[in-house]
Amino acid sequence: MQHLQNTHDLRLPNWGPYTKKYIGVSHLADPKRGWRFDLSLFPGFYRRKVDIPSVLWESGYHPWEASADLNYFCHRHELQWKDEVFCDIAFAKPPAARDDSARLWRCECVNATAEPQNIVLHLMASLQKPPIVPATPEFPPNAVWLDALDYEEMTFAQFRALDYLVPDLLLRGEVRGGGFVGGSGLGKGFGAAAGDQAVYQFHLEKSLDAATLLLRFRAPQGKTTRLQLRGGVENEVTLRGAGDFAVHALEIGRLESGSHRLEIASLGGDEIELDGFVVCESGAVREVRFELRGESSHPTLSAGSVPNSLILQYPGLKACYGLRWGFDSFQIREFHCDDLDILMRHQVHKHTTKVFQGEGEGHFSDVYLHPIPLDPHSQTSIYGLTCVGSRAEVEAQLAAFDASPAVCEAQFESARASIAAPSFGAEGEKYEFSQARMRATLLCNVVYPAYARRSHIRHSTPGRWWDSLYTWDSGFIGLGLLELDAQRAVDCLNAYMTEPGDPHAAYAHHGSPVPVQHYLFLELWNRTQSREQLEHFYPRLKGFYEFLAGRDVRSRTRKFASNLLQTWDYFYNSGGWDDYPPQVHVHDQKLEESVTPVTTTAHVLRAAKILRLAALQLGEIGDAEEYAADIDQFRAALAPAWDEDAGYFSYVRHDENGQFEGILRHQSGANFNMGLDGASPLIAGVCSTEQQKRLVAHLFSERELWTPIGLSTVDQSAPYYRKDGYWNGAVWMPHQWFYWKTLLDLGEGARAEQIARTGLETWRAEVDASYGCFEHFIVQSGRGAGWHQFGGLSAPVLGWFASYFTPGTLTGGLDVWVGAREWSADFSSLRAGITQAGEAPRDFDFVAVMNPAFEYRARWDGENVETAWLASGALQIHCDGRSPSGELLVERV
Repeated sequence: MQHLQNTHDLRLPNWGPYTKKYIGVSHLADPKRGWRFDLSLFPGFYRRKVDIPSVLWESGYHPWEASADLNYFCHRHELQWKDEVFCDIAFAKPPAARDDSARLWRCECVNATAEPQNIVLHLMASLQKPPIVPATPEFPPNAVWLDALDYEEMTFAQFRALDYLVPDLLLRGEVRGGGFVGGSGLGKGFGAAAGDQAVYQFHLEKSLDAATLLLRFRAPQGKTTRLQLRGGVENEVTLRGAGDFAVHALEIGRLESGSHRLEIASLGGDEIELDGFVVCESGAVREVRFELRGESSHPTLSAGSVPNSLILQYPGLKACYGLRWGFDSFQIREFHCDDLDILMRHQVHKHTTKVFQGEGEGHFSDVYLHPIPLDPHSQTSIYGLTCVGSRAEVEAQLAAFDASPAVCEAQFESARASIAAPSFGAEGEKYEFSQARMRATLLCNVVYPAYARRSHIRHSTPGRWWDSLYTWDSGFIGLGLLELDAQRAVDCLNAYMTEPGDPHAAYAHHGSPVPVQHYLFLELWNRTQSREQLEHFYPRLKGFYEFLAGRDVRSRTRKFASNLLQTWDYFYNSGGWDDYPPQVHVHDQKLEESVTPVTTTAHVLRAAKILRLAALQLGEIGDAEEYAADIDQFRAALAPAWDEDAGYFSYVRHDENGQFEGILRHQSGANFNMGLDGASPLIAGVCSTEQQKRLVAHLFSERELWTPIGLSTVDQSAPYYRKDGYWNGAVWMPHQWFYWKTLLDLGEGARAEQIARTGLETWRAEVDASYGCFEHFIVQSGRGAGWHQFGGLSAPVLGWFASYFTPGTLTGGLDVWVGAREWSADFSSLRAGITQAGEAPRDFDFVAVMNPAFEYRARWDGENVETAWLASGALQIHCDGRSPSGELLVERV
């Protein structure tokens, strides 16, 4: 697993659906600088309209199919809804390619109407760059540049919680902005408090007779900061802001070759942003320069040496790009602008213009194929190639490309063969269309560049509208990917891990700190039993857990004597539910320093149970004992939160000593936590029998949490329930996944299946109608809402389908740790060694999708247990009052 250390990137090709502008294929043009080449194919009606496939709003295209490695993917572009006139636009790696320098494209144009149609296709090429333009430095010989972020140690004098769980994989104090060398500097308030300090080491290859230290910084006009410098230089300096970057020079005399230490401490003043330091000979100071060189994105366009080809050479890139297309009626045009959304539509009737001028410095090269005639009830395909390399390499690839339909179609069919679609019986057929749309959405939702740890990475995003990391969403992305490709799931998990002992963050933090990565790892282990993955992820997940559990000395999650946890210091949202009523109330009334939710303690407790099983597998007995102690402590902490009258666990108010003071109530007097947070100790597995019974009753009461489309986030009988909220009044999939797994732990298999089946039906109905993969569903109407290509929190629908329809799938609850698993080749027998959290005999259920051609019996540790066929064709196995650990055997009768 060494390839996963110190990286947050994904093991995907350099070509893929990575754009943040207009859907198509993208190439990592310059990974160091985060430059991206986009080729987007825009279909439209000839001399009528063009549909611009923006990825930032609903624009008429839908992810259609993809291979897990993204060497093949396809989007459907609807010109006339619903599937009357459309184009399926696909990209594929040439099957015989020895390298990753080219992609084939195909536009399959379909006219399903009774009228002839004339359509067009735009091949729109552009070079896209990050918005931050770094400074380009020039240094004299023997000079040393020391970036302000290359510190060995850096501390702020005043404790700030987020300095020890720095969001978005930034470094402590890192500020992003144009003009910094590298695009980042040291800031975030640095210098404002006396005692802020940073320590550096630098190395001189040669001695400097008369050295000068140049300190490059930025501060607002008129602001001043005093710094004490120690180490290779002993001096006090005063930095005066000029509003832009400035350089302060300090003569320090002779410096010998070798290693040197530089300590910088603030003596107080105003905050500054440090870019870095230059050490050079005093006589060479004038040779030090910092320039902003925003290179143009306008390429030099030239015809290739073969017909129907174009070569693009962009300033700042050594390689050039080539395009070739198999259609003879075309025109080369240019759009000088940053965005095409308005300009291109507005100018669609300028039929003879070749250069269009809009706002901004961007550039789009347009190979305009027109017209493409389609007879009634007909289809035709156009093929092409895009490639990258030296001029000679590109010319050679363009010349070698054969655009004939027979050759190209054979290559595309070969590429499509790599799509791994799950198998299922007749009972699952009605869900296949909606499942296929989610598979394509989840696999294709990858963007580049995302910035992480001073590098540009490919990142699985819940939706392209969110151009950043998202911790809990990505846990569910990983759970969905696990149903499609284990490597993609592993990479998704690893992207949110930091190395053990990382000084900046215990995990990649952005958004709600729900530790879904622990659940993802549990599922990954139960599928693979990979010792290698266990040894890699365990210490990283342990650090993640210890921070959330308050074991890490830098953490402020366990600030109360009650031992209830809260994460308000790190993010406003405890469970992902933005407008969850008591959470909104806490922030509105500024109760963050005295009130705790339930869900944080419940999920951290469950993470402790998962890690305890992992520790036992690794033989880490001491760790297992610590987790057991935490489990007992958190269980005891949750006990006073139970409200016997409401039958829910409560938000808790604390007194000035951090002790339990009472439960948080709504102004009506009702418990303020009547919702999924109030039931979350079920997920942790720490409820009494009576509490369990009452909470399960809430979940399935049609006047409380149950709706025709699944579980409402907020109890419908609560006085603060709304019909128009984002979460309040809506059904989301992620928390339903937790309760589905929990019900299997409780031996409530029928109710678990009710959640899964309802979720699949809700998903099927919406996707079949709109082709949209939405965030959530409105209780009033049952219709989808929110982002329309959402692969994050909606991913549980893939797991539900696999658990009830895909042969060879064994599903248990959150207590389950599969030590070994063996299926027969035809899925007619199963043997699994299982350890579960807890020791006392209890009820629990499994779901196994067996070969439907046979009848089965199941045994738990040699004793027959109850089985029942579900409507899906899966076998439900009920263990009644059994020891939780043992061997499960399912065999033909």
